Amino acid sequence: MRERQTNEREKVILVGCQLPHVDDERFFYSMEELKSLAHTANGDVVMVVTQKRETIHPATYIGKGKVEELSRLVEQFAPDVVIFNDELSPSQNRNLSRQLEARIIDRTQLILDIFAQRARSKEGKLQVELAQLEYLLPRLSGQGTELSRLGGGIGTRGPGETKLETDRRHIYRRIDEIKAQLKLVAEHRERYRERRKKNHVFQISLVGYTNAGKSTLFNRLTDADSFEENLLFATLDPLTRKLTLPSGYTTLLTDTVGFIQDLPTTLVAAFRSTLEEVKEADLILHIVDSSNPDYYHHEKTVYELLDELDVSSIPIVTVYNKRDMIHPDFVPGAQTPSVTISALDPNDLQQLRQFIEKIVIDLMDCYYVFIPSFEGKLLAQLKAETILRDLHYNEQSGMYECKGYILPSHPLNGQLRKYQN
Repeated sequence: MRERQTNEREKVILVGCQLPHVDDERFFYSMEELKSLAHTANGDVVMVVTQKRETIHPATYIGKGKVEELSRLVEQFAPDVVIFNDELSPSQNRNLSRQLEARIIDRTQLILDIFAQRARSKEGKLQVELAQLEYLLPRLSGQGTELSRLGGGIGTRGPGETKLETDRRHIYRRIDEIKAQLKLVAEHRERYRERRKKNHVFQISLVGYTNAGKSTLFNRLTDADSFEENLLFATLDPLTRKLTLPSGYTTLLTDTVGFIQDLPTTLVAAFRSTLEEVKEADLILHIVDSSNPDYYHHEKTVYELLDELDVSSIPIVTVYNKRDMIHPDFVPGAQTPSVTISALDPNDLQQLRQFIEKIVIDLMDCYYVFIPSFEGKLLAQLKAETILRDLHYNEQSGMYECKGYILPSHPLNGQLRKYQN
């Protein structure tokens, strides 16, 4: 969505359809999330329209009577845009556009629009454009006049501004160009990952539902300047910074894009290379907003997306955030090791660092070696690349007695075997 020059918020009507398999509470939270998405896209919700149906109406999403009611509300409130809480088919969008005097977009377009606002890196922008073009393609035919209202605003950022009569061949060509560019970016990212692997740095990825507080936590733990705000998808491009644990051991912490229910499949595919960062992690920190009444489904959504990424072999720990605003019905339910903190509390952050260090040590091997004093380089490496718990110099033997923990795959293991007691 494009903000108007006056920063005026656009008037929005939300529309949702509740099916039998969705209970009232779940549907309520889904509509609340849609409202938050609209707010993030600079929209001001003036009315919410809902309907219970056995199935989605194949032609208009909601029933005929509800469309007529919605038409009267559009006349009354004169909204800039009407947003539907599902992905509309091309024919549903066309039919609704004919009957309603407002711009029609769906949940997918709204999320794509927010991503278009948030993308900062070249890769992020390319990925969003690719997702938008792939969404747009099947919706081009037969939409001549219906979408002539695409003048700007929510749902029209980036390629959404493309005139609908644009030649399909041009779009296909652009998609091929973007994929070629993304392939080069992905190869560069892979080379960077390989370099990190060779340096044998312990890598941690932050994952979680959007607005769980990942960027706030990332900034507090690393003294970084990742964008943080109480908005959905405040972070889009992954950032990696050093995180020093209480022992002095240095790890790399990566902040990733937030997950969300019903994330458009085009976006999951487009951002796969970005999410590959998660696959390279030695440890995943799953951040959960303990103040959100729907935290359980947020956890479930994240685990489903992690399953799609096939990261089952990577250890996961859960960090329940926003302890200072915890929901009265909150009960930690993680099947993984967990800790409850507030990212704004320095004491909690120190507790989290200690918690992370304990988990890291559990993934390491213990060593107890005697290093000759002439092995200065090896001693320096032990201090920098392992968790060195005890270092004592024995004057009689001229040896350093060293105790600590090291990653099983670290090449220093071979040298340490020579000096084991």
